Amino acid sequence: MKIYTKTGDAGQTGLFGGPRVTKDHARIEAFGTVDELNSHLGMARTHSAAELFDELLRQIQCDLFELGAELATPGEHDERIKVRQVEMLENAIDRYEEELQPLTSFILPTGSPLAASLHVARTVCRRAERRVVTLAGRLETTVPANAIEYLNRLGDLLFVLARTVNNKANVIDDPWHPS
Repeated sequence: MKIYTKTGDAGQTGLFGGPRVTKDHARIEAFGTVDELNSHLGMARTHSAAELFDELLRQIQCDLFELGAELATPGEHDERIKVRQVEMLENAIDRYEEELQPLTSFILPTGSPLAASLHVARTVCRRAERRVVTLAGRLETTVPANAIEYLNRLGDLLFVLARTVNNKANVIDDPWHPS
């Protein structure tokens, strides 16, 4: 099977079991940004320090693949992202946050290479969340019930993981100071 089909050359693509839409359609933007986030997490996993939570990041990548497929499928269907997956993120946040000093200011998204990579993934996650919110606001569409909540918690977790990585590497969070 060839990877190219030439069916998208006019700027349209097909949804799973649905119509063809323009490549800048809100649904395409939503699942495309989730795919981009998944790739950033894959990049983060290549850092040797990521072994600390590699299994967690792999599970999140699998969840994001499910979420992307769900977002790419218009109409009613079984929910793939469950409440238990949101709870898994919350439990991980709580577990890793216990090791961290409380924040007293905003911090700059920097530190060790892995922490910086996780901060990039966090910002892409927040964009994915915004794209899903945009999609949810369209009258003719539905979005998975737990999608926004999952992405919201994931953004929080990625922030905590970036701080955790810096903490383990003895890299002090770089506080933001207003000009």
